[in-house]
Amino acid sequence: MSHDSPLPLRLRQARERKGLSQRRLGLNAGLDELSASPRINHYERGRHAPDYSTLSRLAWVLEVPVAFFYAGEDELADWLLLWQEVPQPVRQQTLAELRAHRDEE
Repeated sequence: MSHDSPLPLRLRQARERKGLSQRRLGLNAGLDELSASPRINHYERGRHAPDYSTLSRLAWVLEVPVAFFYAGEDELADWLLLWQEVPQPVRQQTLAELRAHRDEE
């Protein structure tokens, strides 16, 4: 795994935000009881990267979008967390306004 990947940092941030231990996160995501804590530790240290299926389960447990793990900038990471909390009609309106603004330029 690349050392400049934001995944280890974002995973730790999301886990701490939920107040979960590495072991509890792993167990809640369906990892084997004996390897749950070591696997999450390896992911957070950047030694290994979870496959997409595992990352999706981690995202579900942590209540973050999968894209959050790949956000290279803190501002984008914050945006992704906020975006998932916005009701669908507001999302649609916001996207329409952003597209209109882009098209004006």
